[in-house]
Amino acid sequence: MTFTVTMTPDEDGTVVAECPSIPGCISQGRTEAEAEANMMAAIRECLAIRREFGLPLTVVTKQVEVRA
Repeated sequence: MTFTVTMTPDEDGTVVAECPSIPGCISQGRTEAEAEANMMAAIRECLAIRREFGLPLTVVTKQVEVRA
């Protein structure tokens, strides 16, 4: 499966990673590469838990165009 992941540096330099299509699936790392590796592990765990509880694996995410 392929997922979109956001990477955002926080105020102390830690990179926070989130997977918008899996509610609550968040991780972090000291670098972007570490955050990505941690996020991949978090996605696996989140999917396993959602399967265990009979929840949909993902939610719908869409891109929309907004004119500024």
